[in-house]
Amino acid sequence: MEKDISKQVAGVTEKRLIPVEGPEKEDGDTEYKRQVHHASVNRLRSLATQMSYRLDQGNGRCTYQLGVEDDGCHSLLDYDCITESARVLEAIARSLNAIVVERMMIQGEVTQGEDGNPILIPNAKPAHIHEPPFFSNNEKQYGKERLKDNETEEKKEPDEFRIKATPGMFTRCKLTIQKVETHLLDSSPFSLSDMSKSMKQILENSYEKSTPGVNEHDTKDSVTETLASRNIRIAVVGNVDAGKSSLIGTLTTSCLDDGRGKSRTSIMKHRHEIESGRTSTATTHLMGFRSTGEPVAARDKLRAKRKTEDEVARESHRIITLMDLAGHEKYLKTTVHGVSSGMADYALILVNSRHPPTHMTQHHLNLCCSFGIPVLVVFTKIDGCPPDAYKNCKKEVVKLLRAPDVGKKPYAVRNEKDIETCMGNLHALAPVIETSCVTGQGIDILQKMLFALPKRRRHEKKVDRPFEFLVEDTFNVPGVGGVVSGFVNAGELTVGATSHVFVGPTDDGTFMKTVAKSAHIARINTSHVTSGQSACLAFSLNKEMRKKLRRGMVVLKESPTSTKEFDAEICVLKGEGTTIRKSYQAYVHILNVRQSAYARKIELVNKTSSIDMPTTKGEKEDGVVLRPGSRAKVRFEFATRPEYIRPGMRMLFRDGRVRGIGVITGIPNMGQ
Repeated sequence: MEKDISKQVAGVTEKRLIPVEGPEKEDGDTEYKRQVHHASVNRLRSLATQMSYRLDQGNGRCTYQLGVEDDGCHSLLDYDCITESARVLEAIARSLNAIVVERMMIQGEVTQGEDGNPILIPNAKPAHIHEPPFFSNNEKQYGKERLKDNETEEKKEPDEFRIKATPGMFTRCKLTIQKVETHLLDSSPFSLSDMSKSMKQILENSYEKSTPGVNEHDTKDSVTETLASRNIRIAVVGNVDAGKSSLIGTLTTSCLDDGRGKSRTSIMKHRHEIESGRTSTATTHLMGFRSTGEPVAARDKLRAKRKTEDEVARESHRIITLMDLAGHEKYLKTTVHGVSSGMADYALILVNSRHPPTHMTQHHLNLCCSFGIPVLVVFTKIDGCPPDAYKNCKKEVVKLLRAPDVGKKPYAVRNEKDIETCMGNLHALAPVIETSCVTGQGIDILQKMLFALPKRRRHEKKVDRPFEFLVEDTFNVPGVGGVVSGFVNAGELTVGATSHVFVGPTDDGTFMKTVAKSAHIARINTSHVTSGQSACLAFSLNKEMRKKLRRGMVVLKESPTSTKEFDAEICVLKGEGTTIRKSYQAYVHILNVRQSAYARKIELVNKTSSIDMPTTKGEKEDGVVLRPGSRAKVRFEFATRPEYIRPGMRMLFRDGRVRGIGVITGIPNMGQ
């Protein structure tokens, strides 16, 4: 609270010596505040930390007494001062994923005596009037009940005890604040840093935004809905010098590159990546758009610090998840796994305009087409590129796109009309965009193109299926325990003490039964996850069970089964010569599962596919032999451990290079 304990009213010094509450306690869920007025950014952050402490003390619920001193005496402030302070505290609550469930204004306790000094009204019946919150909340959980209570209590209050906003009417306020689930909360109306610039103006604008009928997109869009149904996942692939990380850094921060690695440094994960300039891990980065199509800058104008994922998600109407994949050939395994398990809606194929496309560019293009992912070709480093070099590079890329294995028609995108033309034909066309992260050429068109892309994978249609969570990474967080990150492939889950799930399979094929106690989406705490979201789940596991967690596991609600054998219908890709026969060993990618497997049984689907290949002595001895272009039904057996797979999953197998793709058709002994 403020140190000054006196106030000038009508020229008289009024001592705040009229007790209305008991003294404030250091711990507990109740906080006293005289007034929050013209607070700086540091002051607002301090208040947010204090509120977070009170919420923790009250198990997610706390009470603020506004207009009350630390010793419990009335602060003798008028209605306008208390109202402004209540608005600020409610804004701070929204930044902490909490809402004001009750705002009660109290008048009629203190008045000015004949000598001008404040006195306690004898036998007073103070007016306790409930007022609605300044910012809209979800009426499904909170609004209807609160409105009924408000209507009932307001009817009981006589006319002489209505709230009066005239100066000299001493007022105090009781705020009840409660933490809520993320999916029940609209996007935060404004940031604390913005609030410090112009407190009164920002509050008034935010109040208008929360009014029904004004800016409906901002008031109705929840963070969870944005991260599920309006989240488009895009894989960014290309050769090692194509500038993938630099482009992602420029798009997410809305800041141009300096030509010496400024943009890529802001998103790289490991020190050796920053030093070498080569990405070795698959990482994801959020790029947000408002409902108007304006990008959400990941760097705040008032602070040099980069915005966190939750801040970007709260401010956005539409999210683009950019998956930065490795381009170097020795990291091909990581790139294949990223495309296989990333659930990408689209792929950006980046090509360095100063050099012709390499064999890795061709490999990445074939990889995306094998999974049926529409591609967008982006020429990078167009600034200062010699015209002859660019012409040669473009000619080679067009040749790759028109190849029979790809079958795409290149289409140059230079304006918004070209974007509209591409939208309905992305499976047949390959949009081509020229960009430069240094000069900014083409970045604006690329941003508009990304915003206009329609959602291709409709995961929300799989909500009614059994819950299925694909584990992509595991962590051991101090004070929390075992945590897994991954993708909700189907169904939905409400975490808590009664949320029993199965995690596995372990090395022996069994599943661990545990409790999903909490969840995070884009670093935002939530109690509900649904299909189409990337999330983190925390489990109640002992030390021995935590050691068994690994990548490639699944989290299910129903009792699951694992298998070491599976049947698949595969197609061997045309390209470099390879021969596949019984006992052929390959590295198999099935969504998030990756493991070596043996071909135990091979049966040709269409014998004419390999009719042009002569029969050899080895084929007669070893049975069926598959060559490029062949289609067959193959029974695979995992080499190391059982895995959870089901019919319908798409698979890819490789032995250095990608050799073929297929679909799982059945699991032997599945019904037993």
